[in-house]
Amino acid sequence: MSAPYYPTLYQINTRVWLTELSRALGERATLDDVPDAELDRLAGMGFDWIWFLGVWQTGPAARKVSRSNAGWRDEFRETLPDLEEEDIAGSGFAIQSYAVHRDLGGDAALARLRQRLRQRGLKLMLDFVPNHMALDHPWVGEHPDYFVHGSESDLGRAPQNFCQVQTKDGPRVLAYGRDPFFPGWPDTLQLDYGNPDLQQAMVGELARITGQCDGVRCDMAMLVLPDVFERTWGIRAEPFWPKAIESVRNEHPRFVFMAEVYWDLEGTMQRQGFDYAYDKRLYDRLRDGRARPVREHFRAGLDYQDKLARFLENHDEPRAAATFPPDIHQAAAVIAFLSPGLRFFHQGQFQGRRKRISPHLVRAPEEAVDPTLERFYDRLLALLQQAVVRRGNWQPLDCAPAWEGNWTWDCFVVFAWEGADGERWLVVVNYAPNQSQCYVRLPFAGPGIGRWRLKDLIGAATHERAGDELATRGLYLDEPPWRAQVFSLTDISQARSQVSSPAGN
Repeated sequence: MSAPYYPTLYQINTRVWLTELSRALGERATLDDVPDAELDRLAGMGFDWIWFLGVWQTGPAARKVSRSNAGWRDEFRETLPDLEEEDIAGSGFAIQSYAVHRDLGGDAALARLRQRLRQRGLKLMLDFVPNHMALDHPWVGEHPDYFVHGSESDLGRAPQNFCQVQTKDGPRVLAYGRDPFFPGWPDTLQLDYGNPDLQQAMVGELARITGQCDGVRCDMAMLVLPDVFERTWGIRAEPFWPKAIESVRNEHPRFVFMAEVYWDLEGTMQRQGFDYAYDKRLYDRLRDGRARPVREHFRAGLDYQDKLARFLENHDEPRAAATFPPDIHQAAAVIAFLSPGLRFFHQGQFQGRRKRISPHLVRAPEEAVDPTLERFYDRLLALLQQAVVRRGNWQPLDCAPAWEGNWTWDCFVVFAWEGADGERWLVVVNYAPNQSQCYVRLPFAGPGIGRWRLKDLIGAATHERAGDELATRGLYLDEPPWRAQVFSLTDISQARSQVSSPAGN
């Protein structure tokens, strides 16, 4: 079995980022204008992957829908009270062409940016949207058979899910792209995965993308699974992902696929061939604020855990700073990002931004930075660069009551990490609103003799404990609400004996 490797990913809202850069430069910025110093900063923070969200060409049809949809505009105004028309560019997921947007500098500018990323050891991730295309995608006119069709009665019965468009065969009723639990997205049209020609065409689109980046994040990847697609549309479809991923890997063996996935289908997407799948279940359990479901979540095998993408926010979820109170935010972050898998961060998360930015917008509101949260993430990111949590061995630990009848042992989430060089870390979180106590037995081959120092790497505490006590009863913990600590363990008795021993002849 190969050694584990747990990378970090940083998601950037490309259009918003370039809008801010344009204002600083006094002229429209493209991907060529991203400063080398900013790429140096991202590399220095320890990231392996940069995901540039929303680089593909969008068109006037989606922009018109975004600007005219009253419900969406209400959301946009909540984000930007000073909203202007040019702030609404249309959804980055209503793709007119898998070519880099002209306003961003086109394919050539992306290629140059990718080369600059490579020079710094950074890999590039881009979007692949398998479920739908923009209303004005060329296929609508040229290949209407690539899309899910409806009838006049469908249009009359469910106008929120169907529309009439002009094709080479005349006017046709086509379905909007859709999640089965929500109305259709009226700026997109649903692709028909029951059509083998469409599936082959999408493999071709994916092949184009794979020549421009090192990995793709696949939007709502579970929607094209055969059973999900049939439940949604009543159309039988052959599996798409296994053959698409195999086709890519034949040309690019190390290309990485990450699935946005919900409904507890993470394992299904892994079996389809994905390297990583969103861990939405952990996010939901952390948000609920109860330790036991979080702890039980980590009982799954490492073959599954290693292929999960852990996050506290992304462009679809509310901002973490708006979802988690400050003390819970830090505790949840320690749990999420010091567990195995891919560590997935979002632009603005470190500064405590509180307003989610719709993918239809190209401008962000001005928000104050939370200096306490920013300092916390600085420390956490520094820890995530250490070999022990990038390539080490991880395991969840059991806790025992500190005394009979004390139920608060159930409030802890505790992990152990051990590196190839013998470095040992203990991650301890009291994930509860109350003071809690427990004993936790350490899994390391020591510590049975001497004395051990436990130094909190994310705080200021340092403790010394007798090795025989740790070996018998375990480590006693008595922690305030929502306390998160990351201890390094050092055998100080061994170090002291080396210092006190006389030098040999």
